[in-house]
Amino acid sequence: MKKTRCPACGGDMKRNGHNSSGRQRWRCKACGASTTRRYDDAAKRLEMFVEWLLSKESQSELAMPSRTFRKKTSEFWDLNPVLPVCDEIHHAACMDGLWVSRGKAVLLIARTDDHVIGCHLARSENSKDWGRLMRRIAPPDVLVCDGGGGIEKARRAWWPRTRVQRCTFHAFEQVKRCTTTRPRLQAGAELYGIAKELLRVTSQDEAAAWLASFSNWCGTWDEFLKEKTVVDGKSQYRHERLRKARRGLEKLCREGVLFTYLDEELLKNGCVSPTSNKIESNNARIRAVLRNHRGMNMGHRIKAGFWWCYMNSESPVSYRRMLEEFPTDDQVMEWRRSAAKADAEEGDVACWGTGIPWAELHMSGSKATGWF
Repeated sequence: MKKTRCPACGGDMKRNGHNSSGRQRWRCKACGASTTRRYDDAAKRLEMFVEWLLSKESQSELAMPSRTFRKKTSEFWDLNPVLPVCDEIHHAACMDGLWVSRGKAVLLIARTDDHVIGCHLARSENSKDWGRLMRRIAPPDVLVCDGGGGIEKARRAWWPRTRVQRCTFHAFEQVKRCTTTRPRLQAGAELYGIAKELLRVTSQDEAAAWLASFSNWCGTWDEFLKEKTVVDGKSQYRHERLRKARRGLEKLCREGVLFTYLDEELLKNGCVSPTSNKIESNNARIRAVLRNHRGMNMGHRIKAGFWWCYMNSESPVSYRRMLEEFPTDDQVMEWRRSAAKADAEEGDVACWGTGIPWAELHMSGSKATGWF
């Protein structure tokens, strides 16, 4: 047990009976000052809260009654874990969005192979919110992504010198959705096989051979894909799904983002993954947290996502510093009011990582908002 020190002179203190409320009284051996000692266990309670939140345990499985646990930890739902600005230049970064509730809230997440480097709350995967996340991260050499939402537009604006590696698995999946795994047409079967080979390319020669095979397929089936039919008095292409699959691959080939991971200049600084598996695994683990504690309201689900991202960042601070440094909901609300008055949409609001009006996550008057 730690020694009790005198707040006046710093000397050792000894027990000196109890006060009227029954608390232990301490008396300084040196100066005679008398005081009571109060233990601050907030950091330990916060640690207990975070460990439970990111674990599989339900409250009924804890070593204390569920009601006691909620009483000890309810105050920590008010904290907002915030990842610091990432000024370290990484060779490759991966980005993707995780929908906390479809059409209502999405967590935009950035990570390297080792840890999370950024997280931003938004209503949709638009270029403006992707840009708010990107401007808090030093531009990497390569961005690996699935190409969804407005991420490419944001990259051109904030990371113009960053190369792009489009996830080859997502490119294959885009074709598979159009052809299915059992194509009924010969053209579809061949295109499905070509798209599947995309996942096995490991060298520049294999990449050139893949591009040649896809080009040959386009030439062979060009007239076939031009066939039209009449539906409800309107002329339309007979094989629109195959045309859609072809357009998707042609666009990626034209932009040159399928085989960035084979670029010899980039490989000098380290390997680049052809897929976004790291961020997909990241999102799967967050979904597991939400599934383990299903029943949380929208605000708590969002906080759980932020806590997971922060605890899997490069250098989480101590729980004591978290209590001192993390902003509370009231502070965030005040920043939003200040930003609104100053008409500064790019100010504190974007810096602290929320693209959704904070008031929409809380009760308003006597009625709940649509978030709960």
